Amino acid sequence: MSDSTLFEAPSKRSWRESLLVYLQPESLRMLSLGFAAGLPLMLVLGTLSFRLREAGIDRGTIGHLSWVGLAYGFKWIWAPIVDRVPLPGLTRALGRRRSWLLLAQIGVMCGLASMALANPQTALQPMVMWALLTAFASATQDIALDAYRIESAPEKEQPALAASYQTGYRLAMIWSGAGVLWLAARSELAGAAGSYQNDAWQTAYLVMAVSMLVGIATVLISPEPKRVEMPPARNAAEWLQSTLIEPFADFFRRYKWHAAVILALIAVYRISDVVMGIMANPFYVDTGFTKEEVATVTKVYGVIMTLVGAFVGGSLSMRFGVMRILMLGAILSAFTNLLFAWLAGYGHSVPALIAVVSADNLASGIASAAFVGYLSSLTNISYSASQYALFSSLMLLLPKFIAGFSGDYVNAHGYANFFVSTAALGLPVLLLVWAAGHVKKSGAAPQTSRTSEHSRVDG
Repeated sequence: MSDSTLFEAPSKRSWRESLLVYLQPESLRMLSLGFAAGLPLMLVLGTLSFRLREAGIDRGTIGHLSWVGLAYGFKWIWAPIVDRVPLPGLTRALGRRRSWLLLAQIGVMCGLASMALANPQTALQPMVMWALLTAFASATQDIALDAYRIESAPEKEQPALAASYQTGYRLAMIWSGAGVLWLAARSELAGAAGSYQNDAWQTAYLVMAVSMLVGIATVLISPEPKRVEMPPARNAAEWLQSTLIEPFADFFRRYKWHAAVILALIAVYRISDVVMGIMANPFYVDTGFTKEEVATVTKVYGVIMTLVGAFVGGSLSMRFGVMRILMLGAILSAFTNLLFAWLAGYGHSVPALIAVVSADNLASGIASAAFVGYLSSLTNISYSASQYALFSSLMLLLPKFIAGFSGDYVNAHGYANFFVSTAALGLPVLLLVWAAGHVKKSGAAPQTSRTSEHSRVDG
């Protein structure tokens, strides 16, 4: 059979075998580390937009401030440093991956605590600067964690690790999205509910900072993955070649011109969700949903459907192939944005919000598990941090840039038209998934690449 064609039947394993992999230590560890990775994202983007809108900040300004998230889109620039440069003292004690993970997690904790103490009504700039620092530390954590995950298990188990990672990631997003709203609501002074109270948000963000201890504890008790030794550099030029250039050159050597199709798919696969997500919380505020309503719906129904989506996506990817589930995820992601357009016309209704949020989280869980598995299959284990950082950065760069104008679009055309437009952004993704499913790798992969033994990305 040909390599990685979209409709090729992969070798199948039983449902029992597919599900038992989630009980392995690697999967359970990734669940906790995924939580640490997902916690900061909402606090510098989605939840922050709710806080800013409640504080009276204009939607256009909120949209522009979402460019803080571009830190995730440029992490490939410093990924080679995380991949190769040791940290004095820490790397000797913990190893290459865990030392960078610990440093980044401490940075996230400090950034969130500083965001807690800032007041956007009186000093918006410090809030933005601390959010940028938190995003930078969070992106650095992602670089080290993606490499840790890829190096912790063979390729055939990567979809399961991806699903566990995504489950932890989504649970953290629920906690930092719904949980922080619930905490802020519970901390408000009696008789002043509905107005902006910075002290309540301060309490909520400080709790989020403390929650990073979950990731820190996991790093301290986890084993360091086996290191892939590289030949030592003889001079500075050779070190720069092997550290900064070779990780990216390796990818293009393996895929040649097909790399353009793969990179185009990576660049737009999550565009519908990312662009829509910036305005989701301002939409809830403007539609009249309270913090407690949004928190309750997201916490209960969102968690359930996210868990279902992540495990279904991971299991289906192992059984039927990543590319098939990648296509399914792309279709579902675009469709659920249309449900938000319907909700914009329907108005304030908690049952309607439950239905829309549940469908959206189910689709997102399926798409994310398949997509992370697909990205993992593309990496050479010798350059796992650098190459995965390139892929995950590219995944966010264009969507985050476009999302920065989302508030201006809503101001001009309204929420319903905005949600329909974000669904339309997902249509080209379907064609790119089909094209990427027929991509063949050119030439022989290096012996250290996961693809040297498993050439198909669909299972």
